[in-house]
Amino acid sequence: MRKVTINDIAKVLNVTPSTVSRALAGNLRVSLKTRELVKAKAKEMGYKPNSMASALRKGTSDTIGIIIPRINRHFFSNIISGVQEVLDPAGYNLMVMQTGESLAKEKKAIETLMNNRVGGLLLSISSETQNGDHLSEVIQSGVPLVQFDRVLSEVQSVKIVNDNRQGAYIATKHLLKMGYKRIAYFGGNPKLDTYINREKGYKEALSEYDVPIDSSIILHDTITRITGKEAMVSLVKKKKIDAVFSAGDYSALGAIDALKQMGLSAPEDYGVVGFANEPFSEIMSPSLSTVEQFAQEMGNKAAVAIIKSIKEGPMNYIETIDTRFIGRESSIKS
Repeated sequence: MRKVTINDIAKVLNVTPSTVSRALAGNLRVSLKTRELVKAKAKEMGYKPNSMASALRKGTSDTIGIIIPRINRHFFSNIISGVQEVLDPAGYNLMVMQTGESLAKEKKAIETLMNNRVGGLLLSISSETQNGDHLSEVIQSGVPLVQFDRVLSEVQSVKIVNDNRQGAYIATKHLLKMGYKRIAYFGGNPKLDTYINREKGYKEALSEYDVPIDSSIILHDTITRITGKEAMVSLVKKKKIDAVFSAGDYSALGAIDALKQMGLSAPEDYGVVGFANEPFSEIMSPSLSTVEQFAQEMGNKAAVAIIKSIKEGPMNYIETIDTRFIGRESSIKS
């Protein structure tokens, strides 16, 4: 079915297309009577405005782009929900894109959103991203940018992050209080601020308890279920650890998979703590001790920041959201 155009409405009303365009835009150069007549006829004929054309005229749009590493992660889907909770009543649309942890896809997503003249950009960088060179076009164009969760500190923008150091510190301290001494760390990309700060919190807790820091049980790029399982099998066979703090729930899940495969259990043989409070962490067996990140709140704050940046101009500040430790069966000894 052919879409109704401004020319169709103009023909029916016997006015010029420019009059229809101005009337639909609420231009006061067109009389109130004509504006109301045009809007009523447009609604009757099922006219849908071309948002892309409108964006080209204005130089921007009411659409906000959000780029995330993985849409199937509970954490990121909750952030999207939190963003929409704020954007929808404010009259903004949301365009969602995912990178699958690929820098190339991140660059392509940014290019696509910029070509669509988005009014603002929300971004959580991929695990492959190490610098902000590819964000220079966004900054130079004046399009407001808000980074969240995984951020690049050198990029001048609003940054909404968790207190990752504190969350990791509390999680590791919990394991120490339970009597575990040889605690491994499973982290992500060691160049990302998120994982840098989680490793700092882990080391801070060990130092407080006078436990030597052993670099051989600090593993990077070990954030998936598969890599977590492989790392746990290796460390247990070498008898190097009695617990693991993982900077993500998926690698913690992999660690428990490994224990089950080897006929061992948590918390009796090894303690395991994750980070994120993914839905499976509560219902798996044993239930997983983890750190809550409050994704919905992060999404709310990111949306508020992007709207403020659109109205007042690009900004540069950091807002930190506290975390909360949740103790469950995988680490609590009876």
